[in-house]
Amino acid sequence: MKSSIHTSASVCLMLLVFFPSHEAHSQRDNRDNLSEVPKYTFANTLEEQEEQLKINPLMLRLNKSRENLASDPYRPIYHYVNPEGNLNDPNGLSYWNGNWHLFYQAYPPEDPRQHWGHAISKDLVHWRDLPYAIYPGPERAVFSGATLVEDDRVIAMYHGTGEGNMVAVSSDALLLNWEKVTGEAVIPLKSPTGSQLPYSVFDPSIWKKGDYYYSLSAGRSETGPGGKPVRANHLFRSKDLADWEYLHEFVEDDRFTLVGDDGACPYFWPIGDRYIMNFFSHMSGGQYLLGDYDKENDKFIVTSGGKFNHGAVSPAGLHAPSATPDGEGGVIVIFNMNPGKPTEGWNQIMTLPRRLTLLSDDVLGQEPAGDLSSLRYDGEHVERTTLLANEELVLENIQGNTMEIFAEINPKDSKTIELNVLRSPNKEEYTRIVVYKEKGFSNGLEYKAGPGTARMPADLVPLVTGEERVREDRGVRKSLISIESSHSSILPDVEVRAPETASFHLDPNENVHLRVFIDKSVVEVFVNGRQVVAIRVYPGREDSLGVSLSSRGEDAELVSLDSWQMKSIYETDID
Repeated sequence: MKSSIHTSASVCLMLLVFFPSHEAHSQRDNRDNLSEVPKYTFANTLEEQEEQLKINPLMLRLNKSRENLASDPYRPIYHYVNPEGNLNDPNGLSYWNGNWHLFYQAYPPEDPRQHWGHAISKDLVHWRDLPYAIYPGPERAVFSGATLVEDDRVIAMYHGTGEGNMVAVSSDALLLNWEKVTGEAVIPLKSPTGSQLPYSVFDPSIWKKGDYYYSLSAGRSETGPGGKPVRANHLFRSKDLADWEYLHEFVEDDRFTLVGDDGACPYFWPIGDRYIMNFFSHMSGGQYLLGDYDKENDKFIVTSGGKFNHGAVSPAGLHAPSATPDGEGGVIVIFNMNPGKPTEGWNQIMTLPRRLTLLSDDVLGQEPAGDLSSLRYDGEHVERTTLLANEELVLENIQGNTMEIFAEINPKDSKTIELNVLRSPNKEEYTRIVVYKEKGFSNGLEYKAGPGTARMPADLVPLVTGEERVREDRGVRKSLISIESSHSSILPDVEVRAPETASFHLDPNENVHLRVFIDKSVVEVFVNGRQVVAIRVYPGREDSLGVSLSSRGEDAELVSLDSWQMKSIYETDID
C-alpha cells in the first residue's frame, strides 16, 4: 500500500508505508521474498523528506548503530563504512539533484539478504546515511548494478537473484522511493522456451545512446585457449526499459584480461575523448579496459587495460568498483575492501573515491576525489632532509592512525625508498611502503626485418660512458610501488596478505610524490597521480602510530613531508 504526506503535522502521525510483521515472512515460506526490514514511502520534495527523516524509526536505528560501532578501534573515520551490519559491493554511484549517491549491498540484521543501502554526499568526502533504497521481492536478494541519471529520474539496473536483471526508477529529491519496472526481471535468467541462452545474466550496467537504452550483462564465455573461460560482457538494448533485445558480445580486442577472468560489475563511461570499462573479476579483482566506442556497430574496441587489484581480492584487498562520470571528462570510482580480521557487527569498508582521467591515449591517471584537505587539522612539516643510506629516520613529531601524509622524495640512485607507517617504537609492528625506481617491466623488444631484427627501442637503450651508466630520455623500466603488511600486526587472528605491488611511470629526473591515507584499518597510497595501492591492516599495539623513512644502497633526499590528523566524515544534516 502507498500513501502520501503533505504536511509536517501528518509526519508526526505516520511515517507512510510500513510492511507489518504479518506481511514480512522469512525467505523459506515467502514466495514473494518480501523483506523483513521496515520499509517506508516518503514524500517527493526535499523539505518534506527532511522532516520525515528526522523521526523515521529506521533512520534513528541506523544513527544509533553508527554511534555504537564508532568505538571499534579498527573502524575507519574518513573512509565510508555502512551504519549497520555487513557490507559488500558499491553500486549505482551517481550524481542527482545536488548530491552524490552511493548505493551498496547491505545486510540488514533482521533479514541479512542483500538490500541496496544508500548514502549521499555533497563533496565526495562527507557522507550521510539514508534508509535502504531497494528491497528484495520478487528476487531473493538485490545484487550489484548501476544507475543512469536522466533529466527527470534515475534508473537503477541490477541483478535480482533467482530472477534475472531488473530495473527500478526513482525521481524524488533524495532517491528514497523506488518502483520496479514490470515488477519482475526484464532480462530473465531463463529463456521462455526453456532453450539455452546465448548470454549470461548477471551484474548489469546501463547507459543511453539515441533512442535506446543499452545494458551490459556480466559473465564469461568458454572461448579461451582450449575452451577455457574468459571475460565476457553481453550487450542488450531497449526503448522502454521493459523489453530488451540481445545484440552480441560487446568487447573486441581484449588481450589484457586473464584466462579465467569474468566481467562482473561493469561500468562503461566516456573518459576524455575515449571510453573506459571498469569491472571486477572474481578471480583477479578490479580492472579496467580503455578504448573507443564504435557506435555504429555497438562495439567497444579495446587498446589498453590495467588493474586496480595488484594481488588477490582477499584477504584485506580491493574488491568491486562502482563508477560514474564526473561531468568534467573524468570518471569517479569507488571500491569496497575486504577484511583481514573478524570485527563484530561489521566487516568491509569503502575506499576513498578516486577521480580517473586520461593522461594520454592509453595511460590512466588516479587521484583522490573531493577536497580531502577539508578534513585536515594539526599539521606537521618536515624540511628538506638527507636520507642517509641504510639508516632509518624516525619522524618523532609525526604520529597517528587517522592521518594524511604527503611526501616528496628525490630517490637519486637509491635502490629503494621506504616509508613505514603505523610503526611501534621498537618496530614490533609496522606497515611498509616501498618505491623501487626503474625496477619494473621494460617496454620489451622491437622486431623488424633485416639486420638488428630484435632490439630494445632506441629511446630505451642503456648507454655506457666509462663507468657512468647514462640513459636517453625515457628510462629503461617502469618503477614500482609496493605496500607490505607481513609486520603490520602481532595479533593471531589477522590474516597476512602478500605484498601489493604495482607499476607506474616515473621520468628520469622526476621526484616521487607519495600521498598516503591512514585510517585505522586501511592504508591507501597514491603515487605521482598515476597509481594506487591499498591494503587493510590491524595493528595490535596501541603505540603503533609512528612514521619513518629510509633509503637503501645510496643516499636519497626528502624534499619535504607534510602530515595532518584527519576528522570524521559523517554528517547528520544536509544543508
